[in-house]
Amino acid sequence: MPLERIMNEKTSADHLLYVSMKYTKTCDVMLNLIERWRSMIELCINAMLDKAKKKKLIKTIPIAPKVRVDALKEAFKKEPIVLEALNLYEFFKKIPQSEKIRESEFRKNVCLTIIDVGKETRIDMDKLKEYAEVVEKFIKFVRGYL
Repeated sequence: MPLERIMNEKTSADHLLYVSMKYTKTCDVMLNLIERWRSMIELCINAMLDKAKKKKLIKTIPIAPKVRVDALKEAFKKEPIVLEALNLYEFFKKIPQSEKIRESEFRKNVCLTIIDVGKETRIDMDKLKEYAEVVEKFIKFVRGYL
């Protein structure tokens, strides 16, 4: 059941990336896409924690979101794709509160700059494709794990 929800989120995210972004080129679509990915990774985290507890990799499933991520990082410290996806998830969680600068909306080179604790991250189409690749590899790993 959790895998089905994860795949539904993935389908929505793929549509936002490959269809909506292609035609609208707005920062709002970028933010929606990032929110979809965040939600999808969260579903994966919950499913992986359940499975890790059953396999006795962890004793209890933490309640606090940050501690849940840390528990998974500890349990999967030898899996670089899991660590990369969890770091990306932590970044995605910061985006709604961060300052955002929108550039070139409705144009080919649309860009969203996220300013988080003095660090700027420019998100353009190439960056979105990099994120998509990380999320894709993570989903493959999770499907194999579950």
